[in-house]
Amino acid sequence: MTTRNELTAIVLAGGKSSRMGQDKALIPIQGMPLLQRVCSIAQGCADVVYVVTPWPERYQNLLLPGCQFIREIPLSGESLAHGPLVGFAQGLAEVQTEWVLLLACDLPRLRAEVLQDWVTRLDSVGDNAIAALACHPKGWEPLCGFYRCRCLPQLQEFINQGGRSFQQWLRQYPVEVLPLAEPEMLFNCNTPEDLALN
Repeated sequence: MTTRNELTAIVLAGGKSSRMGQDKALIPIQGMPLLQRVCSIAQGCADVVYVVTPWPERYQNLLLPGCQFIREIPLSGESLAHGPLVGFAQGLAEVQTEWVLLLACDLPRLRAEVLQDWVTRLDSVGDNAIAALACHPKGWEPLCGFYRCRCLPQLQEFINQGGRSFQQWLRQYPVEVLPLAEPEMLFNCNTPEDLALN
């Protein structure tokens, strides 16, 4: 059975939060900044938690013991607005475990028990699948799910060819579907209106 020490978590905190008008990672949910909340849930599933962000200094005083920063850097000739796929690839290059749990920092309704149930299912994921993700009518939920670390070469090749879309990349490979009884768990905060719903 997959256990915490066979799993690494990556939390992405590189978005510009332009629609929100303030840094989403710092918004308090039930008195705790969103990034800190997501990291503490990730720590319940994985021994090592990396936070991939262009601004480690901004979040240093938030971080829980045991979380490590990976500084996201622009690709040559590009601005930092390259999207989450590139941030994920930069984090994945540091991971040593078979599986990685990838989480966005803007998931206020994330539930540890659902993630822990998903972890128990990883052992039965088919060998050819590169990921295990929940699905919705528009496609995969790429920023709350599990990836095999051996997918890094395919991911880097896709990025080198100009690819930036998780959906386009995932369409090329087998992905296992994770059950999601409560889709609202994946609600993410993009605007002040979204925030008002929490």
